[in-house]
Amino acid sequence: MSVLILLIILALVFNFLNGFHDSSNIVATIIFSRAMQPRTALALTAIAEFFGPLIFGVAVAKTIGEGLIQPQEVTNAVILAALIASILWNLITWLLGIPSSSSHALVGGLIGAIAVGAGVGAVQWKGLITVLVGLFISPVLGLIAGFLFTRLTLFLARNARPSINWFFKRAQIFTGVSLALSHGANDAQKTMGIITLGLLVNGTINHFEIPLWVILISSTAMALGIASGGWRLIRTIGGRFFKIRPMHGFTAQIASAGVILGAALLGGPVSTTQVVSSAVLGVGSAERVNKVRWDVAGNIAIAWLLTIPVTALVSALLYLLLRIWIP
Repeated sequence: MSVLILLIILALVFNFLNGFHDSSNIVATIIFSRAMQPRTALALTAIAEFFGPLIFGVAVAKTIGEGLIQPQEVTNAVILAALIASILWNLITWLLGIPSSSSHALVGGLIGAIAVGAGVGAVQWKGLITVLVGLFISPVLGLIAGFLFTRLTLFLARNARPSINWFFKRAQIFTGVSLALSHGANDAQKTMGIITLGLLVNGTINHFEIPLWVILISSTAMALGIASGGWRLIRTIGGRFFKIRPMHGFTAQIASAGVILGAALLGGPVSTTQVVSSAVLGVGSAERVNKVRWDVAGNIAIAWLLTIPVTALVSALLYLLLRIWIP
């Protein structure tokens, strides 16, 4: 098996796990508010995920492939080390039932491997700072958007009858699709950037331009991962923060989709896990601050903070091993 084929396979495994991991972000509120049956929600979400990059472009893929590290300094060993470290982190956090960021894992993996392989000078610090600012500000925006949109919804529905829950349940079909489209437009592109970088390193292409077949296979891997459903994480997002009702699912999805899609259009790779989790916290806080189980949120926050340094360290160690066999 050639190194390039191995690289593409690992990139698709990462994207599948990314979708498997992040299915909780998209469908948890739909399922736990009883707006839709689990398998129906996952199937509809998977279809929307596939079309996200085709509709909204590939700006995020270019950021990952060109904006973080110097492409001319990248080797196969760097890319493989980053992918393996990210895959391991996704598997570990899934087993523990902790929603963590695949985006953070990939960024940490790339930085750790390139820093050891070519020195810190190969890191594009301006691009890295821009990415990190987006990754760390987006959850704050999700929290604020969830809080404000819920407040607005509560105000507008203050005299409504209980039957309004029917509207919130049915509306989640559209808000869920919107969130899935925005997620596909952001997260699937990260693998596209990695595969295209691998094609460039191996001389298959001579400049950074994402082929259509890369878009299609990356979108397919993401959709298959979403359809498989990471049930451990779905339970964490949907059931451990607070009891999700139809109105909560509706407002959390609107808030999350707005932040994620905005970032995708601007080329900013954000963490869907962070945005959705923080939006859910904002939604719960809008009704009553002590309604939210903040200890669960604290555990997730610790995982968020550890992701980049841990994956950077693991990736650096993997690179030292891989460079012996792979140029």
